[in-house]
Amino acid sequence: MSQKKNIVLTGCSRGLGRALLDEFVMAGHHVVGSARSAVSIEELSNLYGDSGSFSVVDISDPIAVEHWCSAILDAVGAPDIVINNAAMINETAMLWDVPSAEFQQLVNTNIVGVHSVIRHLAKPMIKRQSGVIVNLSSGWGRSVSPEVAPYCASKWAIEGLTKALAEELPAGMAAIPLSPGIIDTDMLRRAWGEGAAEFRTADVWAKKAAPYILSLGPEHNGQSLTTPE
Repeated sequence: MSQKKNIVLTGCSRGLGRALLDEFVMAGHHVVGSARSAVSIEELSNLYGDSGSFSVVDISDPIAVEHWCSAILDAVGAPDIVINNAAMINETAMLWDVPSAEFQQLVNTNIVGVHSVIRHLAKPMIKRQSGVIVNLSSGWGRSVSPEVAPYCASKWAIEGLTKALAEELPAGMAAIPLSPGIIDTDMLRRAWGEGAAEFRTADVWAKKAAPYILSLGPEHNGQSLTTPE
């Protein structure tokens, strides 16, 4: 096993986040995870309480994120890896038919939430001059499709935000926009329906994605990467 790392992971209760959590714990790392579902967090705490800590956090709420990050720093100090995974996708619709409230919630989750986590955890990592920040992007952060314009916009924003952050970090650190590729998740099924079943499951994806993320370092700073097939 590689050296034990403290990993912060948002959206840890389902989809890609849950699959990554399982792999990180099996590899012996300590995971500090968040999700909105109290039921899921209780289940994870019972299952993996010896290998991490899990909190109910609405990542779109800056105050909730501030309190969570403060608790993280008190408990484990500056993390080795931060993975901003929590995200939502809009109900498929033409952009002009997307309700304002839905658009705002997506932006608050997919963009503002990422900024909130970085705002509170980056400085301690910078002070230590080490650590990797991985912001989950998407193929739709580098291309577009109709009826998912809000989601595309948010992931294009993540690409730009992360690359700009990479320019600001000191030597020894990295910020990386990481696309998982096309994975059969509940989120993809909302956009593609049963067509999502043609692609890898999150569990299969994570078996390569988790060690790949653990291998990332300063030499990858600012690169738009995609997890290997």
